[in-house]
Amino acid sequence: MQTPQGSPLLLSHTLQDLLGKDTVQVELIPEKKGLFLKHVEYEVSSKRFKSSVYRRYNDFVVFYEMLLQKFPYRMLPALPPKRMLGADREFIETRRRALKRFINLVARHPPFSEDVLLKLFLSFSGSDVQNKLRELVQCVGDEFMTCRLATQAKDFLPADIQVQFAASRELIRNIYNSFYKLRDRAEKIAARADRNGLTSSSHSALGSDTTPLPSWAALNNSTWGNLKQALKGLSVEFALLADKAVQQGKQEESDVVEKLNLFLDLLQAYKDLCERHEKGVLHKHQRALHKYSMMKKQMMSATVQNKEPESVEQLESRIQENAILTMELRNYFSLYCLHQETQLVHIYLPLTSHILGAFVNSQIQGHKEMSKVWNELKPKLSCLFAGTTNTLMLPVLSQEDNLFSS
Repeated sequence: MQTPQGSPLLLSHTLQDLLGKDTVQVELIPEKKGLFLKHVEYEVSSKRFKSSVYRRYNDFVVFYEMLLQKFPYRMLPALPPKRMLGADREFIETRRRALKRFINLVARHPPFSEDVLLKLFLSFSGSDVQNKLRELVQCVGDEFMTCRLATQAKDFLPADIQVQFAASRELIRNIYNSFYKLRDRAEKIAARADRNGLTSSSHSALGSDTTPLPSWAALNNSTWGNLKQALKGLSVEFALLADKAVQQGKQEESDVVEKLNLFLDLLQAYKDLCERHEKGVLHKHQRALHKYSMMKKQMMSATVQNKEPESVEQLESRIQENAILTMELRNYFSLYCLHQETQLVHIYLPLTSHILGAFVNSQIQGHKEMSKVWNELKPKLSCLFAGTTNTLMLPVLSQEDNLFSS
C-alpha cells in the first residue's frame, strides 16, 4: 500500500534543506580550575541564531534528557561518554568533535529544530541553563500529547507498516556495518599520513650532524663533508613532504572521517530508536494488556460466585481500558514517527556520495602533490657524491633484488 501524496506522514525535505537549517560550531575554551577538578567548557556558536554561548558537558546531558523526555519517538544521537579522571587531550578533543556532531544533527532535525528547547540551549547566555531547560518541559506532555495528529496516526500508516519497519531496520543495520568498516579504513589511512609526516620530518634533519669526523677515518677524503652538505640541501624537500603528509592527514580527518562519524551517529540513533520502540511502547502495551486480562478474570470469577464486583474494581477496570487504548494509540504514533525517521535517514543517504568523493579526491590530490615533491628531489641525488675522485653510479635494482629482504 502506497502512502498518498500530501499525507502528513511524508517528509518534503531535501539534504540541502536539512544542512541549511543551521551550522553549529563547538570549540574548546581554556580549562577553568574548580575546587577539586578542572572543568572543560565549550563555546557553542549557532549560525542560525547568530549566538555564541558557553556550555559544559553536563549542560549537554540535561539538554539530551529533556529532548528524550519530550520526543521519545524520535531518533536522538547519543552523547559521548562522561569525562573520566585523568582524561588526556586526545579524549577531550574526541569528545568535542562528538558534541559538535550531536548538536548539528539535533539542530537539523525537523521537529527538534523548531522546538524551544533548541533555541534556549543555543542562545540563552544565563548561568542556570539546566534549570531553564527543565522548566520548559515541566507540565508539558511529550510529543504524543502535543501533536494534533497523534490520535489519528493509524489512519496515515500503510497497512504493511510492520513489514516495512522490519525491512528498514535490517537495511539500516547493513548500511551501518558497511560504513563502519569504511570509517575504520579512512581512520587508518589518515593515521598513516600523520606517521608519514613524522617520518619525513625526521628526515628533514639530514646533514645537520655536527659530530667531528676523526682524521684517521677520513684519510684526506672529503666524501663525508660533501655528502653532509648535499644532505642539507635535501632537507627542504623532506620538510615539504612532512608538511604535505600532515596536511593530507588533517584533511582526511575533517572531510572524510568526521563526516563518516556524523553519518554513523545518525544510523546509530535510528537503531537506538528501534530498540526503544520495541522495549518501550510495545513492552508497556503488553504489560497493560496482561494486567487488564487478570482483572477481567477476577471480575468474571466474582460474577460466577454471585458476588457483585466492587465499584472500585469497576473503576479500575475502566481506567485500565483507557490505559490500553492510550498505549495502542501511542504504538501507532510511535510507528508514525519511525516511518518519518526512516525517511530522514534516506534523505541523508546522498551525503555518503559526497563523503566518498572527498575521500577519493583527497587521495588523488595528496599522491599528486607528494609525487611532485619526490620528482623534484630525485635530480638532487646525483649531487650527493659530487666532487669525489671516483664517479659513483646509483645502483639499478632488478625485481629480484631487495634491500629490505628479511
